[in-house]
Formats: sequence, C-alpha cells, structure tokens
Amino acid sequence: MRFLRRSDQNTAAGSSDASEQAQDTGPASDGSRTPGKGRPTPKRREAETRRRGPAPPPPRTQREAARYARANRPDKHERRRLAAERRARMDAGDDRVLLPRDRGPVKAHIRDLVDSRPHLMGLFMPLALVVLISVLLPIPSAQQYLSLFSLIVLLSMIIEGVLLGRRITRKVRAKFPDEAVSGLGTGWYAFTRASQLRKLRVPKPRVQRGANP
Repeated sequence: MRFLRRSDQNTAAGSSDASEQAQDTGPASDGSRTPGKGRPTPKRREAETRRRGPAPPPPRTQREAARYARANRPDKHERRRLAAERRARMDAGDDRVLLPRDRGPVKAHIRDLVDSRPHLMGLFMPLALVVLISVLLPIPSAQQYLSLFSLIVLLSMIIEGVLLGRRITRKVRAKFPDEAVSGLGTGWYAFTRASQLRKLRVPKPRVQRGANP
C-alpha cells in the first residue's frame, strides 16, 4: 500500500510538472504569431483626414467667403496658363470646353459646311465699319453713295443667309436622319458662323475652302 501511494504521488507530481511545462511553453509557441490589433483597419480617407486635421469651419460672412476664395485662387500666371490652355482646346473643337451651342457632331458638320466655301456674309464686320464712316463723313454726296452701297450689300447678305440656311439644313438632315434638326436653329447657326471673319471663328476651321465635307 505504501508503494502504491508513492507511485500515485509521483504520478500526480509528474502531471503537475507537465501542466506547468505546457503553460510555460504556451506563450512561447504563441509568440511566433502576430497578435491581432483588436480594431478594424482605418480606411484611406479616414487616415488622410486624421493627418490633415479637422476641416476648417465654413465662412460666416460674405467678407470671410471672399477672403477664403482669394486665398485659394491660383496666381496670375497660373490663371493665364489655364486660360491659354482652354482657348487652345476651344480652337481645336474639344466638346468638353466648348459652349453648349457648339457641341455635338451636328454642329461640327454645320461648321465644316460653312467653312468649306467663302461667303459674302464674311464681310459683315467691314460693312459695319463702312456704315460708321458714312455716318461720320461730312460730305452729303459720299454719305448717300456709301449708304446705298451698304444697303445693297446688306440685302445681299440676308438673301445669301436664307439660301445658306436652307441648303445646310437639307444636308444636315440627310447626314443625320435620326437627329431632330431644327431649320430655324440650323439656319441661324450657319448665318452667325458665316458672318464672322474666317480667322476669328471659334472653333477654328478644320476644312479648307473648296473641300467637300
């Protein structure tokens, strides 16, 4: 009986020693693994917001809003560069910077039709200068001749504009049968385009005179 008691004590002591060794080796085995952070990973926007700090309060008066706008406005050289870049893109016919009246393939085709041939309406601005000279000229006979000449040229421009609008509307409707092409809007757009000097037209002409667009 004594031997059994000793063996039981030895067995109990061995099991307690094994449990202590397991507890000692437990953290060592877990040390090879990276423990979790215990919180979700912040998003990129939240991290950037933390780095930048809190957003400034909105302006409370109109003066503060104007001061804030001046502080965030680009300098003079940057504004000139952006304006020149926008002007170049408008001259090239980029729809992203064009005015709404000039956007779309229909308007681009109208411009090509107008730019493909010369028009008497292109002398509208020089004619306005002639009319101004005839008003300021202190010679009655010269005023009469210049006024008569200006009236004849103006009537010719109106007739040419009506014929040009009808011709271009017919061609545009034939090329774009699925588009709702307004005769009045197309004619007026063609008239205003043709009445400008070729060098001053925006967007710049992309076809040469005599071309068949």
